[in-house]
Amino acid sequence: MRLDKYLAEAAQCTRSESREAIRSGRVSVNGAVCKRPEQQVSEMDSIQLDGKSRPRQAFVYIMLNKPAGVVSASSDRRERTVVDLVRGAYPRRELFPAGRLDKTSTGFVLITDDGGFAHDILAPKRHVPKTYRVTLDTPLTDEMAEGFAAGVVLMDKVRLAPAEVTPLSEDKRTVRVVLHQGVYHQIKRMFGVYGAGVDALHREAIGGVALDEALAPGQWRELTAAEVAAIAGE
Repeated sequence: MRLDKYLAEAAQCTRSESREAIRSGRVSVNGAVCKRPEQQVSEMDSIQLDGKSRPRQAFVYIMLNKPAGVVSASSDRRERTVVDLVRGAYPRRELFPAGRLDKTSTGFVLITDDGGFAHDILAPKRHVPKTYRVTLDTPLTDEMAEGFAAGVVLMDKVRLAPAEVTPLSEDKRTVRVVLHQGVYHQIKRMFGVYGAGVDALHREAIGGVALDEALAPGQWRELTAAEVAAIAGE
């Protein structure tokens, strides 16, 4: 890879800013100042900018606490997106949400630029569980719980994989749902079969990784290597 491209990705700057830093003698490769933006480098080289190491991160994995009113998309002409919330810190990355939440829903959205990772965790055969806290407009019934466990048959006759639902409040209107597949508007459609409406939906966890309680709505942080591995099931 060209040095200017490598540095732009590692330092999260533009290619022109990267070339200017190189030509001004601020960049060294393996201990020697390099002023040639076209110099070929690899992950094995030690590259420093202003005396500080700049390893290139192959991919990024971000945990975002999605607020209501933001759409789960990379870009949108009219609406603010989850990627808009983190884009300023990663101007050179082609980020996208790995899975979606409705505009009105909140909670854990995983944002990355690793297409292979996203495909793996979203693939039906992987069954990476996702956990939600759901507020209903009517109490949870035994019929609902039994139906979820057996696999709800939607209005269009599609049978879904078994899911778990447990009450969290005395009135049984706040419940926890664990899904093992991803279908458009799945939770709302599942409860709709029983005439129940969803007033609020908050994703609490993906795989074995829970949303960081320190993150306020709209805040984010990068996942640790251990968390990425846990979501991937490694």
